[in-house]
Amino acid sequence: MQMKKHILCICLLLAMILAACTKSLDQDPQDKISSANFWKSKGDFDQALAACYASMQEAEWAVEMPVWDCLTDNGYAQHNSGGAKEIVSGSISPSSGGLITELYADSYRGIARINLFLQHLQQYTGADLPEADKQHYEGEVRFLRAFFYFQLYYRYGAVPLVLEPLNLETQQQPKTVAADILQQVLTDLDYSIAHLNETPYFENGGHASRSSARALKARVLLFAAYGDNGVPDPGMLAEVRDLTQQVQAQYSLSPKFEDIFRDASQRGNPEIIFSINFLAPNNTAPWDMYYGDWLVASPLQNFVDAFECIDGLPYGESPLTDPNAPFENRDPRLKKTVFVDHPDFGDGKVHTPSNSRPTGYGVMKFLVPENIPYGFSTLSQQNAVVLRLGEVLLMYAEAQNELAGPDASVYKAMTDLRARVGMPPYPAGLTKEQMRARIRHERRIELAFEGLRFFDLMRWHNAGEVLNSVPDGLQPYHFEDRFYKWPLPQPEIDKSGGVLEQNPDYK
Repeated sequence: MQMKKHILCICLLLAMILAACTKSLDQDPQDKISSANFWKSKGDFDQALAACYASMQEAEWAVEMPVWDCLTDNGYAQHNSGGAKEIVSGSISPSSGGLITELYADSYRGIARINLFLQHLQQYTGADLPEADKQHYEGEVRFLRAFFYFQLYYRYGAVPLVLEPLNLETQQQPKTVAADILQQVLTDLDYSIAHLNETPYFENGGHASRSSARALKARVLLFAAYGDNGVPDPGMLAEVRDLTQQVQAQYSLSPKFEDIFRDASQRGNPEIIFSINFLAPNNTAPWDMYYGDWLVASPLQNFVDAFECIDGLPYGESPLTDPNAPFENRDPRLKKTVFVDHPDFGDGKVHTPSNSRPTGYGVMKFLVPENIPYGFSTLSQQNAVVLRLGEVLLMYAEAQNELAGPDASVYKAMTDLRARVGMPPYPAGLTKEQMRARIRHERRIELAFEGLRFFDLMRWHNAGEVLNSVPDGLQPYHFEDRFYKWPLPQPEIDKSGGVLEQNPDYK
């Protein structure tokens, strides 16, 4: 709740950081905050810190997180959110809008805010903010900066590395090689791990903790480990294994899968390692309207068919398969992730969407029954869960399986994850290759519409194989190897006056 209250200060800091200060007759306007009279107390830094966190509320990391799955074999974006249809069809160019432009601009907007915060933090000498507290604040914002730079690194490769506020003389920045961007991400996270507190995130008032930084570093290393050929680096995987073991010691799986994503059960949830927080009525995101009424993301049939039956066998192969009742005797996560035609929570909690159902399905995962009926007036304050123990278990299992094969610890991680929803353990005697396929399948099911499937296909380097073979897409899929990295937005190239060079595959 503390972090949610802090976010109400967004407008204040946006005015302070982003707006130009003007003078009239040498007097400061009395109804505005200027840079000259801000940064004067610990309270100012608390407000500024809240606004740094609020940078993550941009749609691509929060309410439109499920849209990323519409770039994959999981879903379809009927409203073309984020330019999903163009990306899926291969209409990718430096002039593309949507996610290709927004991810770049919003990442640097967040980075600029953080760099300004760090500059003022380093200059501040007030007694109300001792050195240890300053280091803690720096650890928090460097965690956020690492998140933004990782987004840039993973989608564009080489990008400008900006670590201090820019001015008119320095605003045109050249690219820095991708390896150095990755190194900066890891450097920031190492600082955060060293200076954040050990309190688990769910007890830390919405602030990133040491375990948050460890979990994010594990994700960064796991994604980076596969390089440009899909063959993982053992050294990076060993770090992933060690980091995820440390995180596991502080968290436990939410007894109910759906509780991770519903507002009433998110606060204090022992599975959540980091989330982007909202608080009604002034700071909301249209989760329920987007996915329960507009059907911004529509699951595809092949995704629905990927859920096993409760005996652990594939749908269609299991004797429990019933074409007349396809959602019965299935992995319980199916009903908690997907609805047919309309969301129905039972006990009369039913909503009829106002938009079409292009695949016949909608995303159930992020909807709250208490908010029915869904529409423009719905004040949805569900937090966007960025890191959670379910993913950490999957990261551990993947890394350890690649390093040592399917040993007892790999089986245990996967058994624990599946037992949460009553699914049986995997059969004994799986080979490394068989376990790899199981883990990848489990990621698709467990983390569905949490924005990770697209990045998984990129790092495994099987995006072309998977996406060019989608059997039931509502539009043609077209993936080329050059799409493993996106082009830099052309407006950024133009503004740089030739200093910023386009990625080679898009020149």
